[in-house]
Amino acid sequence: MARILLADDDAATRELVRRALEADGHSVHVTQDGSEALDCVEGAGAQKFDVLVSDVEMPLLDGVALAQRVLKQPNIRVLLMSGFAEQLDRARGLKSGQVAVLSKPFTLEEVRSSVRKLLG
Repeated sequence: MARILLADDDAATRELVRRALEADGHSVHVTQDGSEALDCVEGAGAQKFDVLVSDVEMPLLDGVALAQRVLKQPNIRVLLMSGFAEQLDRARGLKSGQVAVLSKPFTLEEVRSSVRKLLG
């Protein structure tokens, strides 16, 4: 299955999303902010991921800025999650086809379904 990078500053959300995606057989690497996630993709020992699942509103580096950097990697898809309409509008401005947005609150099935659609 897919290698997924998960970035969310809320521990409870991180854990729920991680469990849901692992239940689908995905390998999930968890980070707690955008800066830490970016380091996993661009830093020393960078890893390759199929999907980035990220909250939009995070400290240090928000999800939209993170997505803009991560989308420079070939073949990666992005799922951005937020409870703020204006943040989702920013996210919708990114590359269509490679980026999906999900409004909070969401169900775990919505997360799983969104990732499946991104993976094709």
